[in-house]
Amino acid sequence: MLRSLRAGLVIFLLLVVSTGLVYPLVVTGLAQLFFPHQANGSLIRQDGRVVGSGLIGQYFDKPWYFWARPSATSPVPYDAENSGASNLGPNNPELIKHVRERIQVLQKADPQAKGPIPVDLVTSSGSGLDPDISVAAALYQVPRVAHAGGISETTMRQLVRDNTTGPFLGLIGEPTVNVLKLNLALHDRYVADKTHGAAGK
Repeated sequence: MLRSLRAGLVIFLLLVVSTGLVYPLVVTGLAQLFFPHQANGSLIRQDGRVVGSGLIGQYFDKPWYFWARPSATSPVPYDAENSGASNLGPNNPELIKHVRERIQVLQKADPQAKGPIPVDLVTSSGSGLDPDISVAAALYQVPRVAHAGGISETTMRQLVRDNTTGPFLGLIGEPTVNVLKLNLALHDRYVADKTHGAAGK
């Protein structure tokens, strides 16, 4: 019996050391060596300070900035500590109500906008933290942002193109635009043009 207990204890300790210490240290070391940016949270810096993460969306509501897709986290949009979706089905009247309200907000912000509104501008993501929007969603906002910011639509479209990420390995997924990165590039342009100075979110 003592022999069995000893063997069990030895196996237990080996598993604790290998899975609880060695494996995490090896994985962490490899991640820091080969993927330091991703391993440290894909942090985005501006002027030497961290302004966000490329993995977590942020709330923008000023007309001279691009807006991210709606967030279902409550009570604060894009709350990383409260990630989650609304869980409303496509036939749920509450979802339809939310979509209609979001359409009204977009139409009020840009009454001259033409064409259908991209679906990701009126529906929230499964996590409520999605940092990206579709290229169509970014281009839809170009006239509003250009008019409010005093920059030509041609320049705005080029900024969108410059901040578009293609499909993974060129095959998986669709092109996307990281809203925070796009708005930081836009912010730099505003500062350079002295249009809005250091405009805030």
